[in-house]
Amino acid sequence: MNIGDLEVESKVFTAPMAGVTDYPYRQILREQGAELLFTEMVSSMGLLQENRNTHELVEFDRQDGLIGVQIFGDDPEVVAEAAYRVEKEYQPDLIDLNFGCPAPKIVKNGAGSALMREPDRVYEMVLKTVDNCDIPITVKIRKGWDENHLTGIEVAKAAEEAGAALLTVHGRTREEFYSGEADWSIITDIVNRLNIPVIGNGDVFSAEDALDMLNETGAAGVMVARGIQGYPWLVKEIDYYLKEGIMLESPNYKERIEMAIKHLKFAVSYYGEDSAVPLMRKHLAWYIKGMPYSARQREQINSISDKEELIDSLYKYLTLIQDD
Repeated sequence: MNIGDLEVESKVFTAPMAGVTDYPYRQILREQGAELLFTEMVSSMGLLQENRNTHELVEFDRQDGLIGVQIFGDDPEVVAEAAYRVEKEYQPDLIDLNFGCPAPKIVKNGAGSALMREPDRVYEMVLKTVDNCDIPITVKIRKGWDENHLTGIEVAKAAEEAGAALLTVHGRTREEFYSGEADWSIITDIVNRLNIPVIGNGDVFSAEDALDMLNETGAAGVMVARGIQGYPWLVKEIDYYLKEGIMLESPNYKERIEMAIKHLKFAVSYYGEDSAVPLMRKHLAWYIKGMPYSARQREQINSISDKEELIDSLYKYLTLIQDD
């Protein structure tokens, strides 16, 4: 697949997710075979104001492989300038513009999926950003704002006409957030109308889901989001299934706990223990989801602030469920 001048072999993309795809978790995903990764969504205004926390979200190791930085904002001039600065300072492989985030705090400021109501503004924002940058500019959108404003096709065409190199479509409106089933037909409709690669997103939780989406929509690839929360193996499972037609064996309890601990150690190394332990609680809960006595173990996780104590608790939990 070609994204502008960038060549990407894999059909599996991991979604930029605030509070999830941070530097430590991207290292985990990379080890699981993710070819192209995205940073967490970052504020264009925060970048221009030199906000330290915002710039920390963009940090990555240039040696790690292909990386995209996702930016959000409501002002085309600000977004374009932020993209220019990111390209010059950090040298990512591409920049993605977010027109899909449904979070109220983003939407109330006219950014994210609020822009699904303004195709002309999307066109202007993409055009200015493309003109400001030398690397590919990609776009992430939704089906529309609500059932009365199904603007996905219009916004997708505007983005392509403005110079976007690739478009990712989530099959829900902003009003739906993540409820109900994703409507993959909107992905099909956009694939049939655009000449740039289109990536499908929404309800891909298994390798079979990924193949079904590709077959049903004709998309160039799939983007996984909630499916990789606590389950980084999904990237490798999908990739292998698409290439070989064989399902890899799912990780056992021991492998899941050991991955959770590895992730915790990465986070502590990056953030420091005091910051990492609270940040990791949700990740650890995702790793053990569906395992025996997981509710009780989640309570344990949420009550511990010490790294070594937390690791000890996870190993004791593993012994409990293996002996049960």
